[in-house]
Parts: sequence; structure tokens; C-alpha cells
Amino acid sequence: MTHTYQLTGMTCSGCENKVKSNLLVLPDVTAVEVSKDSNSATISMDKHIGLDALQHALGGKDSKYQITTTAQSEMLEETKSWAETYKPILIIFGYVTAISLVVSWQNNTIDFMVFMRIFMAGFFLTFSFFKMLSLKGFAESYAMYDIVAKKFSAWGYIYAFIELGLGLSFAINLSPVIVNWITLVVMTISILGVLESVFNKKKIQCACLGAVFNLPMSTVTIVEDAIMIAMSVAMLILI
Repeated sequence: MTHTYQLTGMTCSGCENKVKSNLLVLPDVTAVEVSKDSNSATISMDKHIGLDALQHALGGKDSKYQITTTAQSEMLEETKSWAETYKPILIIFGYVTAISLVVSWQNNTIDFMVFMRIFMAGFFLTFSFFKMLSLKGFAESYAMYDIVAKKFSAWGYIYAFIELGLGLSFAINLSPVIVNWITLVVMTISILGVLESVFNKKKIQCACLGAVFNLPMSTVTIVEDAIMIAMSVAMLILI
């Protein structure tokens, strides 16, 4: 992605070279073009970098070089970046939700028990599929933050098969009480490691889609696990 910013304070070619070199050292920045004549900086990056990080690279708020953009433009870029980053999960949730709605539509209304069961079946089967594509890669990533996998490395491999088993069980409605209790326990354990990583602002890869997609650990991962916990609790209450 490429963005253009206003950049004031450059008065000579030396300034242009300094600004360019300072911005190029930032992770994910691939190219920089600056102009003192138009007071602009065009920056190409692998993923969106916030304005604060760009200003910090130029020497902070007290620097003679000030990089700015409109608040509306910055908000738009942040939203676009978030959507691009989590596009795989958003698409999966969209498909699973759509299929669940179709299957649960009965007698001109939605059967929420059926909706939740199909949603959880689709969720677990899809996510286990991506984990199976690279079990070793998933297990290694999972061990970086999961509280069980940190101490028991084989747990990452076992977890992928547990998700597969849960997905199949929900699909055929096998032993709902037992399956929902297993889901509640497993997902509660899983979310503990996620919460710790997010609250401590650890920049690590989320293993929710295995090693196929490089997704950062964030509140999206918390919401994902929390939905499974909430649905399993709701189904246990309604059964």
C-alpha cells in the first residue's frame, strides 16, 4: 500500500535525504519518495503504519520535520488496513454465518439452537482445516502464547484434532451436553493465553488460522474465542 502525506521542514536536498533514510529504516516500509518543493512524502509499506510512528522516526513531536494528514484520511487508512489484515477471518465468518442462517431458517423464522450448532460446526471445521495444512507450523505458533502449549508442546497438535472433532460433533449433533462442555473448557483455556498476549501488547502471530495467514494477535482473536464460549454456554442453558 502507498500513502502520501504532507511533510514540512525540508529546506534542501540534505533534508530530503535525511527524512528519506529515517523513514526507510521503519519495519514494513519498502519505498519512500519526498519533495521539499511540494512538502510531501509518498511512502510504500507492507502494512499500515500509524502517523505517530512516522513522526517518531523523524525525531518526534519537537523535530523540525512534521508529517501530517487529515484526521479523516488517517481514520480511513486505519479502517482499510484493519479490513485488509483480517480479511481471511472476516470472509470465513461471513460464509459460516450465511450458511448457518440458511440451514436454521425454518417455518419462516430462525431456529437459534440450529443456528448456533451449525455456526460452531462451520467455525471448528474451517479453522481446523487451516491448522491441518501445517500442523507443525501451527503447533510452534500456538506454543508462543497458549498457556498449555507453552508447557506441553504436543498440545498444539492435539488441539487441532480437538477442533476437528468438535466440528464434526456439532455437525451431526452428537452428545450436545458433553460436546458443549468440552467446547466451553477448551475455549476458556485458549482465551486465557490470548488475553495475556493482547493485554501485554505482545506482537506475535495468531495461530487461529494455522501458519497459512500471518494474522497479528489482537482483540479480534479474543472476540473469536469469546463467541465460541458464549454460544456453548447458551446451548448448555437451552438444551
